[in-house]
Amino acid sequence: MEGRATPPTEARALPKAPVLFRGPVEPLVFLANFALVLQGPLTTQYLWHRFSTDLGYNGTRDRGDCGNHTANPIQQEVETLTSHWTLYMNIGGFLVDLFSSTLLGAWSDCVGRRPVLVLTSLGLLLQVVVSIFVVQLELHVGFFVLGRILCGLFGDFNGLLAASFASVADVTTPRNRTIRIAILEACIGVAGMLASLLGGHWLRAQGYANPFWLALALLIVMSLYGAFCFGETVKEPRSTRLFTLRHHLSIVQLYVNPAPEKSRKHIALYSLAIFLVITVHFGAQDILTLYELSTPLCWDSKLVGYGSAAQQLPYLTSLLGLRLLQCCLADTWVAEIGLAFNALGMVVFAFATITPLMFTGYGLLFLSLVITPIIRAKLSKLVGHSEQGALFSAVACVNSLAMLTASGIFNSLYPATRNFMKGFPFLLGAGLLFIPAILIGILERINPHPEFQQFPHRP
Repeated sequence: MEGRATPPTEARALPKAPVLFRGPVEPLVFLANFALVLQGPLTTQYLWHRFSTDLGYNGTRDRGDCGNHTANPIQQEVETLTSHWTLYMNIGGFLVDLFSSTLLGAWSDCVGRRPVLVLTSLGLLLQVVVSIFVVQLELHVGFFVLGRILCGLFGDFNGLLAASFASVADVTTPRNRTIRIAILEACIGVAGMLASLLGGHWLRAQGYANPFWLALALLIVMSLYGAFCFGETVKEPRSTRLFTLRHHLSIVQLYVNPAPEKSRKHIALYSLAIFLVITVHFGAQDILTLYELSTPLCWDSKLVGYGSAAQQLPYLTSLLGLRLLQCCLADTWVAEIGLAFNALGMVVFAFATITPLMFTGYGLLFLSLVITPIIRAKLSKLVGHSEQGALFSAVACVNSLAMLTASGIFNSLYPATRNFMKGFPFLLGAGLLFIPAILIGILERINPHPEFQQFPHRP
């Protein structure tokens, strides 16, 4: 039986790969997110541009048109098509990613983090190559969906994050894990903020193609760093088959095995909490660019760039806030405060009709991203050291499901509610955030000090 006997070919220790120097995982995450955020709003704006051209809409959104709060019917059609194709891209990528990222994360517990980091880097590289062909040759926008599927086959960004967070857990103790995970998430935010500022200005100056070429160059550098510079954190990687049910089974066992006491129940409920937080985060992110481009805001690419940068800023401000608040509050209370500000920001977005109010909403999100590193750290402390890859691949699975749910709900709800209340999806998001707030509070009350639970490290 597969679970009892391991073939000799699977027990071999892997040969040491040549490494120029033992670098940390943070540069990989920084470069990957810089490339992704550079592409995200540009892809949305490119879809808007293509559909506007096809439908004969000149795309003009001057202040006179914005003042009457009445959208052109052709503009509404452009909005709907852009929203739906964004949904198709996300569904295509997430359905494939749901399988591959969970497989690769658990696999990394055996073969090490480096092979997974290299594979996911290559997937991101394939996606941007397809995007370049679409923009340069004006191919059908359906090829964007193909690019997402190819990226998903190699694990996508979720697979990269699973291996990255597991590598952080490999080299940290339970006491400093929360802040190290927050630092890794801050790298995501800083990269996104810089990419957003650059992308908006570059689009206005030189069009759509050049930012995609920069993303390609960054992903090539990232792939080379992962292959030759990343310092492997798994102590004794060994050769193991990739395509086996054992990897997915190890994830299921996290939720069904009875030991340690109460841990499995906490894993399930914390997973539900992070699912809801990520659903709201990515659902709002999916429609924010479209919300800003259309009436009554009518933002141009420069303002969209500033808005995208403001979306990423909470990664940095949340890290600083977490570091300060940990001096006087438990992690659970910090998470509750973050959820409160997140919900408040969503409410402001729902009623924003002028640019200053939109940026007020962005400002209220300054602590919104303390929640995910806290939950990730709590989850990591509930499993053994050799289960970190399986755990974070399970979180990647939850992440994929949340992003798929977010795309389905928010991208469908936005066109459906646009005529009677354009900001309704943001109000829905604010309401959903009450559920993780309640769950986190209950879990802390059931087991007030889960962070002090210790598990032995590998010898």
